[in-house]
This record gives sequence, structure tokens and C-alpha cells, in this order.
Amino acid sequence: MSPTQAALTQLLPLAGDTFDKNKVTPGILGFIVFAALALGVWGLMKSMSRHMGRVDFQEAPDPAAAPAPDRTG
Repeated sequence: MSPTQAALTQLLPLAGDTFDKNKVTPGILGFIVFAALALGVWGLMKSMSRHMGRVDFQEAPDPAAAPAPDRTG
């Protein structure tokens, strides 16, 4: 048996006494994952804003909306 397995075998019964099955929290790992996702989204939004500011777009006129030539006279 490895030292890790031996430690888990001895510590798991102790965790069973203090573990409340009605209260589940994400803990520090959940916070770290959430913070990393938030930083990633913030970086992507900042990058998108910068790229959209560089766009120089002028729409071509719609040929169907062009005024018809006047055929009177």
C-alpha cells in the first residue's frame, strides 16, 4: 500500500464526522476557477472592444433603394 493510500484510509473516517452533507460549497478551487474565467472574459471583451474600434466600415448604397430616374417630359 502506498503512503498516499495509507493516509487516505486513516483520514477519511475523520472527515466523515465533520462533513455536513447538507452544506456543499465550491471552496477555494471553485473560487480560483471562477476568477480565472472572469479574467478571461474581461480580457476577451477588452480585446474585442479594441478590435471593433479599429474597424472602418462604410456600407455600400442599396441598389434597390436607389431613386428611380424621372421619366416625365
